[in-house]
Amino acid sequence: MAENAGEPTDEDRADALFHALSDRTRRDILRRVLAGEHSVSVLAAKYDMSFAAVQKHVAVLEKAGLLTKRRHGREQLASGDVAAVRSVASMLTELEQVWRGRIARIDDLLTLESPAPTKPSEE
Repeated sequence: MAENAGEPTDEDRADALFHALSDRTRRDILRRVLAGEHSVSVLAAKYDMSFAAVQKHVAVLEKAGLLTKRRHGREQLASGDVAAVRSVASMLTELEQVWRGRIARIDDLLTLESPAPTKPSEE
């Protein structure tokens, strides 16, 4: 079912993005790094979990392309990728338009198929 072996498809990218955003901690980390660059160790101190667990969350976000990391001395600094977040918003808008179109077609069908209201006959 793979289109190009080894190359991620748009669907693969969407899966990675939505998987990354499906976790509350990852969404919170993303909010923080979108507001400004943070070291992974400073991020880890904000959560009631191990440093390794936070590193794994950061790795999922990085793999999805929602954040980037760079080395500064001994620290790893994480920054949010605004363009990637916009791509998620764009995907959601596209899905919304598809569903709105389907709902409009259903409304049209229901309007065509419903009988005209009849007046009670006066006898």
